[in-house]
Amino acid sequence: MRGAALLPGFALSGARLAGAGRAPLHLRGDRIVARAGIRSVPVDLRDHVIFPGLINAHDHLQVNNVPPLPGDAVFPSAYDWIAAFQSHFAAPATVASLAVPKARRMRHGGLKNLLSGVTFVAHHDPWHPVLDGPDFPVGVLRDHGWSYALHGPAYGPPLRASFAATPFGMPWMIHLAEGTDDVAANELGELDRMGCLAANTVLIHGVGMGTRDVARVIEVGASVVWCPGSNHRLLGRSLDPRPLQAAGRLALGSDSRLSGARDLLEELRTEAARGELDGEALLGLATSDAARVLRLPARGRIDPGYVADLVIVEDRGAGSAHNLVGLSRADLRAVVRDGLPCLADPDFAPWFDAAKVDTMSVTLDGKPKLLARAFADADLLAMEPGLELVAPLRPARRAGECA
Repeated sequence: MRGAALLPGFALSGARLAGAGRAPLHLRGDRIVARAGIRSVPVDLRDHVIFPGLINAHDHLQVNNVPPLPGDAVFPSAYDWIAAFQSHFAAPATVASLAVPKARRMRHGGLKNLLSGVTFVAHHDPWHPVLDGPDFPVGVLRDHGWSYALHGPAYGPPLRASFAATPFGMPWMIHLAEGTDDVAANELGELDRMGCLAANTVLIHGVGMGTRDVARVIEVGASVVWCPGSNHRLLGRSLDPRPLQAAGRLALGSDSRLSGARDLLEELRTEAARGELDGEALLGLATSDAARVLRLPARGRIDPGYVADLVIVEDRGAGSAHNLVGLSRADLRAVVRDGLPCLADPDFAPWFDAAKVDTMSVTLDGKPKLLARAFADADLLAMEPGLELVAPLRPARRAGECA
């Protein structure tokens, strides 16, 4: 999929741009550019709206195929959930899921995100070589710092050392206050006394934080990644997103399916129905706000110089965000990554051909789609519920050969 700079550019016309009016959008290589190139290929997108590719600010990519704990028990904290999960490791379905090589499970996590319009993910676990591969389905945050949590099992980089080693211009991430008990309520203060609460600190969950804690986070310029699906499922409640969102210190994450929602679109849809934030605010949490929190200066907006990661949907005549917030993954018309189409409805086939992107025919939750062949094989497709191969894979086309 990479190497787009060797291809002609694309001139997308007729669509509304999220947050703006109708204007041509020009892609060259992996970037949005101000003007069409001499060899730009026209793509007619009348009756569509174009959004930036979504940013999932928190996922554990390698465990999206692992079955969650059975039942609907609510826990005082994530530490209690971790303790309860230990016996679940012996369950046959869990054993089978973890027997899948980690590289393949990572790719599955990436594919899960791509199918829902996510083109960039913050992975909260050790780096794996597969993430460096040219055909990994999504972009992944790198060169940042992280630790796992203040308490619980020793996992990941040591807290103080990883914070100290993280450049101030990069985010440092940690699960914090993931609970409703006294332990969770005290964690923000503990982290602050340790000297690890700063403007580049990104707290994951924050459910147990009180009003003063939230004010302290805003005061120092730190941020929180909100994972409401996971929070309600494990803890029975989540944080109030409004003060942090108003201060521009909040992003949205789906967590993994082990504890959270199916995907980021489900998070957006569920939270829109809950009504704490409107569609524009929710969309910001998965685009421009997430880019700011994760220190991604060229993502989250549709502007010249920005990475050409896009989500394209039908224009339903509603306010901009409401054309996307509330949709499911099968409703997306196309997903573009690094300037190239990678998932789309079948009538986008000419764009794939012009971009020299080899595809496979699949159904996604019952709807026919074209999927870039580089991002999946038959075994990987079989890992994703609702994704099915329509016909046996044909031999790949040679570079430059059209259908």
